[in-house]
Amino acid sequence: MIKNNIPNAVTSLNCLCGTLAIIAAFHGVNDTLWGMNGYQMAALLIGLAAVADFLDGLTARLLHAVSGIGKELDSLSDLVSFGLAPAMMIFNVMRAAQPQSALCYAAVLLPVFGALRLARFNVDTRQTTSFIGLPIPANAIFWIGMTHFYATHHDMSQWIVVAAIVALSWLMVCPLPMFSLKAHSLGLRDNWPQYALIVGALALIGLLGLTGLAATIALYAILSIVNNTRHNTQDNS
Repeated sequence: MIKNNIPNAVTSLNCLCGTLAIIAAFHGVNDTLWGMNGYQMAALLIGLAAVADFLDGLTARLLHAVSGIGKELDSLSDLVSFGLAPAMMIFNVMRAAQPQSALCYAAVLLPVFGALRLARFNVDTRQTTSFIGLPIPANAIFWIGMTHFYATHHDMSQWIVVAAIVALSWLMVCPLPMFSLKAHSLGLRDNWPQYALIVGALALIGLLGLTGLAATIALYAILSIVNNTRHNTQDNS
């Protein structure tokens, strides 16, 4: 029984970090711990949740403790950490920048469409080696970068942020096939999108800092479109 619940305990750490990230997000641009403000602390906690999200699946496979409960717990935790937490992060930074504007409430679309994305993923048998629609952890990565950019550029129109919210919400539920970073071989021909994304991510983060995370997810979507077009062309030839 202990062995079977170790992966669930790791998944619970994902949920715990996501919950703490939501609390930190409500400090917005105010200082919290270790010299970080609220949204920075929330971003750190979301990152820790992502580590736990990776480790729970790895632990379950190593211990041969994969279960239906674990799968459902994982989805519920992902919704908290990668849907609600990033939404509250951008919500509070937008509200702090323009308290009189109601546009910050557009952020509630992210957990709603994140929930739809996770529900579809749980019943879709086609998403074993790739994804259909943007994975919800990628949504969180985008908003860590976008929130940092907006927090340091208060003169940017909030309508741009709203447009990004609508775009990410749509990407999570759209029928766009998106490649997984898990590769079955090291060959460049079959895994060129993965290699291109890794190189692009390193370059973008090196040039833009945290904002490069948002640019990396945009690159991920573009590479997925190019990869699908390439496969369709090959199938038709």
